[in-house]
Amino acid sequence: MKKIFGYILSPIYLLVFGLLIGIFHPIQVVCWNMWGYPAQKRAAEIMSYLIIKSLIILGSRVEFKGFEKLPQNRPLIIVSNHQSQYDIPPVVWGFRKHYPKFISKIQLGKGIPSISYNLRKGGSALIDRKNSSQAIKEIIKLGRQIEANNYSACIFPEGTRSRDGKVKAFKVSGLATLLKTSPSAAIIPFAVNGNYLLQRFPMGVGEKLTYSVLDPIERENRTAAKISKMCELAIKKELDQM
Repeated sequence: MKKIFGYILSPIYLLVFGLLIGIFHPIQVVCWNMWGYPAQKRAAEIMSYLIIKSLIILGSRVEFKGFEKLPQNRPLIIVSNHQSQYDIPPVVWGFRKHYPKFISKIQLGKGIPSISYNLRKGGSALIDRKNSSQAIKEIIKLGRQIEANNYSACIFPEGTRSRDGKVKAFKVSGLATLLKTSPSAAIIPFAVNGNYLLQRFPMGVGEKLTYSVLDPIERENRTAAKISKMCELAIKKELDQM
C-alpha cells in the first residue's frame, strides 16, 4: 500500500520541489544584486525550510535533534553522512545561524536552479575531483573563510551518496585540510537518517527523517584520521549501524 501511495505522491512532491527551486532562483538573484549576501542567504534559508516542510506531502515526519549542543562564536566543521540531494536543505536551515558552506563537486555549481546559485554565491568550495591541486586550494580557501568569520563548513567524507543508508568509510583528505586551515573550529558529527528513501522512485511515504547534531569533538592533539574515524563511528552508532 505504501508503494502505491508512493507512485501517487512522489510526482506531486517532485513537482513542488521543482517549483520551489525554480521560483527561488530569481528571488536569490534579485536579493544578491540588490542587497548582497545576507539577503541571498536568507532567501536560500526560506527555500530550504519550505523544501523540508513540503515533505508533509509524502507523510514524512521530520525531526531536528541536538542543535542546542552547537558551540557559539567559533567556526564549525560539520562532518555528515551523505544519503541524497535532500541532505542539503536540513544543513542550510538547521545551521543557518552559523552561515553554513559546503564542499561540493564542481558540477553542482551550474545547471541546477537555486542550488547551483547558492553554492556559487554562498561561498562554498566547488572542487574538481579529477584535479587534486584545484580541490585543495578551494578547501584551503573555505577553511580560512570559516576561521576568519566564525562560519561553518559542511563536508561529506563518504564522497558519494549511500543509496541504502549504510555509512561508507570516511575519507580523510578534505577534513584534514579543513582542520589545518581552521584551527579553532569545533568538529560537529551530523547524522542524516532516512533521506536515502527520498532518492528512490517511488519515494518513501510515511517515513521518519531525523537530522541529529551529535556531541562536538575537540581536537586534543588528535590526528585528522582519528577525528574522521570518531565522526564515522559516532554517526554509525546514532544510526544503529555498529
